[in-house]
Amino acid sequence: MRVLGIDPGLRNLGWGVIDVAGSRLSHVANGICHSTRGDEAGDLALRLAALYAQLTEVLREYAPEEAAVEHTFVNKDAVATLKLGQARGIALLVPAQFGLTVGEYAPNAVKKCVVGVGHAAKQQVDHMIKLQFPGVKIAGPDAADALAIAICHAHHMQSAGRLAAAVKRAAG
Repeated sequence: MRVLGIDPGLRNLGWGVIDVAGSRLSHVANGICHSTRGDEAGDLALRLAALYAQLTEVLREYAPEEAAVEHTFVNKDAVATLKLGQARGIALLVPAQFGLTVGEYAPNAVKKCVVGVGHAAKQQVDHMIKLQFPGVKIAGPDAADALAIAICHAHHMQSAGRLAAAVKRAAG
């Protein structure tokens, strides 16, 4: 199974693609979709359009079968949170347009899955991703986070598969 992880961001939207074969995970690709920043009135719409186009190309090129996106956290700046939510909307929309089911995970759940600690620092996540995929060039912290989201989704899908198999065996 091929899994796409997405770390939503308005300036930098990280993405990572992994292949899952049983308990084996292998790196396929990772990168960052960038939007330009400006002061024009229509700037937000143009930035969202740029993210949409770039993420659509990622899905066309790598053809994932599953996708996962990180939940947005709420901070003190309501305007920034709202803008991040709009970028997250793009991260949910594009995979849905390709017919994919999209898993959603809280940042702490992703960190706990990959690092073992829910409040791990970005550097710890990056370190664990590099250990998981030795020799792989990671495009940046946003791409490392996206790979962590993909790994988290893969683990949850494996757990769900084991649970479904156990229920089926118990039912007879």
